Amino acid sequence: MPMSSSSAVRARDVLLRPFFLGGRVVANRIAMAPMTREFCPGGVPGADVARYYARRAEGGVGLIIAEGAYVGHPSAGTRDRVPRFYGEDALAGWARVADAVHRAGGLIMPQLWHVGMARVAGAPPVPGAPRIGPSGVPLDDSEPGRAMTTADMDDVIAAYAAGAAAAEALGFDGVELHGAHGYLIDQFLWARTNRRADAYGGDPASRARFAAEIVAACRAAVSADFPIVLRMSQWKVGHYTARIAASPQELEAILTPIAEAGADAFHCSTRRYWLPEFAGSDLNLAGWAKKLTGKATIGVGSVGLDNEFTRAVEGEPSGVAGIDRLLDRMERDEFDLVAVGRALLGDPGWAAKILTGRTADLRPFDRAQLATLH
Repeated sequence: MPMSSSSAVRARDVLLRPFFLGGRVVANRIAMAPMTREFCPGGVPGADVARYYARRAEGGVGLIIAEGAYVGHPSAGTRDRVPRFYGEDALAGWARVADAVHRAGGLIMPQLWHVGMARVAGAPPVPGAPRIGPSGVPLDDSEPGRAMTTADMDDVIAAYAAGAAAAEALGFDGVELHGAHGYLIDQFLWARTNRRADAYGGDPASRARFAAEIVAACRAAVSADFPIVLRMSQWKVGHYTARIAASPQELEAILTPIAEAGADAFHCSTRRYWLPEFAGSDLNLAGWAKKLTGKATIGVGSVGLDNEFTRAVEGEPSGVAGIDRLLDRMERDEFDLVAVGRALLGDPGWAAKILTGRTADLRPFDRAQLATLH
């Protein structure tokens, strides 16, 4: 359905406001959500990856958060076509990606990733590396892994810091740390997978210590105005009702040390951005993170889709959804930026069409698009 002229004006008024994130000015409030695509043979992003991201910048996206890239730790990854963020060949490819996005007028940051216990034993990029996690507890019914030692944690923290430093040196506009969806940082935050009895386990603030130390190390490795974003979630892959915090008080205990360590923003992953996070308030997760920490937040979750994103990926056809309730929330500054995922896979020009009222021209997301970088 075409957007009315009044709705188009409202969308421009709300979404075209620039936003200051660290030392960067994002031209509008639309970000591209990170989405694993597996089009990087040997972990090296090529010219097709650069064009893929540049098309979204050309299509009006203010900030691109690139797909997760493995940090330089042997146990970080599990698939050879997911990009690395270490090694001369991979970093040279990422430099070309950043340059292409900048030439298209956008900002871009990589997402640094360690999968932890989600790693498949014997998988690339380092086949002999062990599966490690806070307590060696898997998220599924697979074999237990190895509980991390202090030396393991120090090595992973150093790998994240090296990735952040490389991102700044390559000319990126910030860095996002993947602390969501049941991967390593999130495994520390979640009581089910963190059963440690030392300073890194137990109460919510202790479970946040590892994340805070990663943020602090990244902050020390980059300039003071280089943005650091932490992506976090309640849900995990395969555990959609999971919660790291059952109340605003628990969420505050988790996020406060991470904010104090130097995070500039929280990217709060939800499956449906319009759902309230806690009883007694209609704030979503991003809204609560902003209220509790005073930091900038990014909201996300099925934006622009008329069905929930996991159903879309499973093959249920997606139609184009309106954004009036998104605008309602952003008008009152519940969160600062909105990340768009599958809708931007379906249509690289989604942002520009929304901002100019050309919603009748939007192309819906189709699962078949996952097979190409279009």
